[in-house]
Amino acid sequence: MKLNTMTRTLLAAGMLLAALPGQAETINLQQAVEMSLAADPRIKEREQVVEAARGMLQEVQGNAGWRVSANAFIGLAPEAEGGFYQGGAYTCTATPCVPRTDGDKLNGISDWTHLDFALIKPLYTFGKVERYGEAAQGNVDLKRGELKQTRTDTVYDTKRAYFGYLTARDIRIFLEDMQGRLNQAITSVERNLKEETGESRQSDLYALQAAKGLLAKYTYQARAVEKISLDGLKVLTGAGLKSTLSVADERIEPVPFPQIDLAEFQSRALQDRPEMQQLEAGLRARRALVAAKKADRMPDVYAGVIGQFNYASQRERLDNPYLNDPFNGGGLTPVVGVKWDSVFGVASARVNQAQAELEAINHKKAFAVTGIPYEVGEAYVNAQANHDAQRELAEGAAAARRWMVASLADFSAGIESADKVADAIKSYVLTQTEYLRTVNDYNMNVAQLARLTGELK
Repeated sequence: MKLNTMTRTLLAAGMLLAALPGQAETINLQQAVEMSLAADPRIKEREQVVEAARGMLQEVQGNAGWRVSANAFIGLAPEAEGGFYQGGAYTCTATPCVPRTDGDKLNGISDWTHLDFALIKPLYTFGKVERYGEAAQGNVDLKRGELKQTRTDTVYDTKRAYFGYLTARDIRIFLEDMQGRLNQAITSVERNLKEETGESRQSDLYALQAAKGLLAKYTYQARAVEKISLDGLKVLTGAGLKSTLSVADERIEPVPFPQIDLAEFQSRALQDRPEMQQLEAGLRARRALVAAKKADRMPDVYAGVIGQFNYASQRERLDNPYLNDPFNGGGLTPVVGVKWDSVFGVASARVNQAQAELEAINHKKAFAVTGIPYEVGEAYVNAQANHDAQRELAEGAAAARRWMVASLADFSAGIESADKVADAIKSYVLTQTEYLRTVNDYNMNVAQLARLTGELK
């Protein structure tokens, strides 16, 4: 079915608009987290580290399979003609039979082709392959834990940039509004002083100008934090510093307080936190490594095929079962053998080293079992405190706003002094900005709880 002209035009226009650079992208927090998880190079680095650990595991497992060793070269050998007996005779024609004795004379040079090989498969290694395999698998699990930890860190960093931007933006907008109100009051005082109406004093102007200086400082700081946070969000999400990125939230709001108690948080942290999973994986790997080092002191039982081939074109072949010419001939045989390669003092030292590293991880786990619940408890108590504080500050900020509005109205009516107005403005600015900062702190406390318990959201 053909598209009509209008449809083609609209489609082309839509594609052109989509391809235009600099189009603003609006994202919410969940989208920002998903973009960061997809774009963060630190995560991609850890994924490759996990792949490298898997490759090491495959290498260890491969040691249980067939292995081949071979050596081939082309060289030079002494030329030899004739038979085994004196004068180069092939048969004994005189008594006694005398073997030839001219082997130390170089009569010429021959090419020499050499090949030796061994095709071997271990039959029994006293647990070496199995234990090293368990250690390698533990290393894979350890790297997976590091990957999960990096992902939780990325989520936390994204929330910090997102909430930090909202907080700084709201504070900046609020302070700019307060600057407008204050500038109106200053203009009114300056007009009264110029007209000498007696309604304002010079000290009123000084009080308002002092408040203006403080507001200007806080506004500049808020703008700086706003830009830094937004740039950080652009970097984390992969949008790029030159992109036009905006957030969907109109203002910062406190997130819901977690509906599970502290004991449940602590239990989840001990079970799901990446560091605990890394410790468990590290313990498994170290236990297997200790067993592997002990097995290193034992031999390997193997079976296979070994062979050798030599050929020199300028040498007569010697077909005698009791004599071997290293430059001509060859052989092939199946074998069953035992290979032992161990330095007893070194092997024992390696066992002691692996045992000490295992004990070190055991002590680290003991500290984590007691330290992690404390760390979770600290974050939980801080979240609870800031949750209650932001509610009280919201009421305080509302009261401070009413105080400021009433003071400005009284000042306009000439029944309130400028220093009282400045105090009301300062109180409102302090309470409102503290409210916004506390909401941000509370949201990050909740994010920290999720991070400490291994939640990836």
